[in-house]
This record gives sequence, C-alpha cells and structure tokens, in this order.
Amino acid sequence: MCGRYAQARNQHELQLAFDFPAAGRAGEPAADARSWPPLEELAADYNVSPGKPVYAVLGPPPGGADAGRRAAGPQYLRTLRWGLVPSWAKDPNVGYRMINARGETVAEKPAFRAAFARRRCLLPADAYYEWQLLPDRAPGTTEPGTSPATDAGHKARKARARKRPYAVRYADGRPLALAGLFERWRDPERPDDDPGAWLWSCAVITTEAAPELSHIHERMPVVLPRDTWDDWLDPAADPGRLRLLMESTPVADFEVYEVGTEVNSIRNNGPRLLDPVPADIEPAEPETLF
Repeated sequence: MCGRYAQARNQHELQLAFDFPAAGRAGEPAADARSWPPLEELAADYNVSPGKPVYAVLGPPPGGADAGRRAAGPQYLRTLRWGLVPSWAKDPNVGYRMINARGETVAEKPAFRAAFARRRCLLPADAYYEWQLLPDRAPGTTEPGTSPATDAGHKARKARARKRPYAVRYADGRPLALAGLFERWRDPERPDDDPGAWLWSCAVITTEAAPELSHIHERMPVVLPRDTWDDWLDPAADPGRLRLLMESTPVADFEVYEVGTEVNSIRNNGPRLLDPVPADIEPAEPETLF
C-alpha cells in the first residue's frame, strides 16, 4: 500500500522534472473547477498524508474535437485531494478509505473504473514510506506489513507489533512518478456557481510488492518510468497497454533505507524525516501512523 510520502519540489522544479509546458500558455483549460482541477501553491511536505492537497501531473483532457491533435504526455500541473471520492458518493469523507486503488482490480471496481479509463495522472514524490512489523510475540524478528484488503488479521497484527518505517526513492534523487487516477465530486449542498462545490481527488495505484521490497510490505505503489508517461497519461490508451505499464516499476533503481519513527506521526514534518537511521540504533516505540 502507500499511505504516506514526501514531496518537496516546487512548481518550477516539477515543471523541469516532468517536462510539461509553463502555466498560462495558449490553449490551457480554463480555471473552472467544474471542468478541470485547480492549481494551488503547495509548501514542501515531507509527510504527505491522506486528505491533504497534493500536486498531480496531468495529460491532455479527455474528449474534445481536437483531442487527437493534442500533445502527448505531461501537460499540466494541478492540485488534487489525496483520497478519491467517486462522483456518485454521498459523503466526501469516503475518500479517506480510497487513498489506494489495487492495480489488479482498478479497471473493474465501481469506485475507480471510470477514472482509470479516462482520468489518469502522475503523482510526484521524492520518496514514499512503508512500515515493516516487529511482532511483540517474537522479539528480534520482522514481518512484512499487510493490507486490510488482503489480510483479515491486519488490524490485530498491527496492534501486536511495533512498526519500523522505511523510505523508498530513486537512488539518483529524481522524483518518483506514482501512478494515479483522479475524479470529480459535486457537493449537492452548494450552488453550482460556487467553486467550492467541486472536489477533485485522487488515488495511488498499488500492486504486489517486488521481491526486493516484499520483506517490508506486501504491497507497493506503481511507479512509472519516464518512457511510459505518455501512454499512461493518454486518455485513449488501450487497457491492455495500461496493465503492462502497471508492471513496469523500476525497483532496481530504488534506494531503500530505514528512517526514524518520527515519521509515524502526521504532526511531524521537515527534511529530517528522510534522514537514514544509523544501523546501530534500535527502533523506538512509534506513535500512531495516522
């Protein structure tokens, strides 16, 4: 799964890293929250948690008479709320339970299938965090973290273990491009001309962890390498091609290391959260993950 990540780059740095045109160019979608996500200035965040606004890199908007002539690949930077709220949801708080979409079922699940078909995005991250379990019943041993969707004993397992956090990032420091999808939700309690009536939200797509990471957690976010971005962001991409892209995470290029338990609390922030823990330091009792 992916329940926390770091993203400290500003808009200009993301423009350079993802090679999308500068904002304000001719032909850019109008700043109308009903038809296209907004763009807000976000501060560096080393402990991005569900419910927060996050940067997302989008491709060309789906549909339109000139869709076939639009440039492919990264085109726009926008801000979305992490935790996807389906268009048919009655309560936007459902998004807190939909921060991740399983790659194996994303094309079929009612909450995600429409967004997966036409509204995919890249979610930039400096690193993502994952937690390994240190079971109380077996001191000195470790277990991979699990997901509630696949482990019926997930909650009890977490309650009987401490958690050791790890950071996963590219060894050369370039940003990760997490595979995401986004959706629009209309608040029925607000008038149509109220910009706040429209909520744009997103989810991170996850998959079974690669062998190199499976000792930490059974799941991992799908990370898309540069040569797959154009296809992923193409609203008309073939579903079969998309499934292949979700198997392309370049794990061999990752750096994986233990970080301090300060990251366990969303109250903590700052670049120190990405500092490696010295090998001779014993893990402390962590605070709550959320």
